[in-house]
Amino acid sequence: MSMAGFGSLVGRSKWDLDTPALCVDLDVMERNVQKMAGRILGAGKNWRPHTKGQKIPAIAHKEIAAGAIGVTCAKLSEAEVMAGAGIRDILIANEIVGREKITRLVNLQPHADVMVAIDCQENAREISDLAFAKGVAVRVVIEVNVGMNRAGIEPGDAVVRLAEYAAGLPGLRFSGVIGWEGHATGIKDINEKRRVITRDVGCLVESAERCRVAGLPVSIVSCGGTGTYWITCTLPGVTEIQAGGGIFNDVHYSEDFGVDHEFAMTVIATVISRPTPTRIIVDAGHKTMNGNPSAPRPLGVGKGARVKLSAEHGTVELAEPDDRLKVGDKLEFIVGYSDFTTYVHEEMFAIRKGIVEQVWPVLGRGKLR
Repeated sequence: MSMAGFGSLVGRSKWDLDTPALCVDLDVMERNVQKMAGRILGAGKNWRPHTKGQKIPAIAHKEIAAGAIGVTCAKLSEAEVMAGAGIRDILIANEIVGREKITRLVNLQPHADVMVAIDCQENAREISDLAFAKGVAVRVVIEVNVGMNRAGIEPGDAVVRLAEYAAGLPGLRFSGVIGWEGHATGIKDINEKRRVITRDVGCLVESAERCRVAGLPVSIVSCGGTGTYWITCTLPGVTEIQAGGGIFNDVHYSEDFGVDHEFAMTVIATVISRPTPTRIIVDAGHKTMNGNPSAPRPLGVGKGARVKLSAEHGTVELAEPDDRLKVGDKLEFIVGYSDFTTYVHEEMFAIRKGIVEQVWPVLGRGKLR
């Protein structure tokens, strides 16, 4: 069905949707947005929500209306989608490497202020050369490895040296540092989690301060994801938080990261088989609601139900026999991990009080380059 055709569903019950259907409860999502904005802005930090799990400019505009200064993206193509939707202040929390992508980056600058991460001189020089030739300057932030051991240079003197190098290039505007304390997300003990975040984000803040002592302006110290933000936003020296997935929340964020938000994102599936009184088969599998790293949670089938996903099927094993759900009935699931769910759908149905209020195209779907 075309997006124009989906317009005929507006005003109808969510249970009328053909399945599988990706849904978001607007009332719940808006409460999560206000909760995140209140915590982050209330702590005196800026909010730049990550859109890698959202993919929808209409949602980003809601976050900006709630006080966000812009958005964070994982890929250049995601930033192009957000810029095309009128969002001006964009951070790509990733290195953009190679002439083809950097050419796109510098040609995007007249349309939006798109900032990128760097962690080596070679990449900094290539961005500067192409930006200078275009007659623009690209804001850059240095990615610092604060313990996740992914990209990023080590804290301290190495950051100052790269900052000095970047600040001296004509096509760049050195703006600060970013990091991601993702290694702390799964720590269950809240005191230990706070200790690790405070220690490791402290290295990011200290690196920024060393740059300032060296005479380099640092306006941005960016970090904090959904699994850590309520702690990270309280730390002195941090200027902005990137957490975004918490507006949806999911089983993974809740059970593994301790996120205390409501569940806004669900998938509605159709029962296509009832082989036994304890087994329900639905038309939604890994390709609809990926079970990595957490399985979706079915609603209204009692406690103890277990979910197993194959490519196109979902199997719900009930704790006790129950024949109330028949073939053709609908079953709703809280998603296991929203980041691994949104991007496989072409549209998201925005639901309020059980009624379809909007149908949003997932414009960032497939934007991997």
